[in-house]
Amino acid sequence: EVQLVESGGGLVQAGGSLRLSCAASGFIFDDYAIGWFRQAPGKEREGVSCISSSDGTSYYADSVKGRFTISSDSAKNTVYLQMNSLTPEDTAVYECAVAFFCGLGSDVYDWWGQGTQVTVSS
Repeated sequence: EVQLVESGGGLVQAGGSLRLSCAASGFIFDDYAIGWFRQAPGKEREGVSCISSSDGTSYYADSVKGRFTISSDSAKNTVYLQMNSLTPEDTAVYECAVAFFCGLGSDVYDWWGQGTQVTVSS
């Protein structure tokens, strides 16, 4: 059974940092890509970043380039999203998901975590 468990969300002031974790199990980690998505109230889900576990290829949404960094630890079957210089516009539920290929469109992802709330205060 594929399982994805996000952690690391919370409340932070604008300009602060958080590191989200996505612990994966139930599949061969290095054969898949992990993506991070976010959804704010009243808004559509947005692809934030993804990483291919096999070769480290990664992509970022323009809205987070230069502020967020995605990384993968195959030994721990975990993907991290380091988020710096946070703004209130980053407030959302952040979810990780698994796909065969790295991409920022949610339709290619087959399995999803439950999400973790990130709230950035001004």
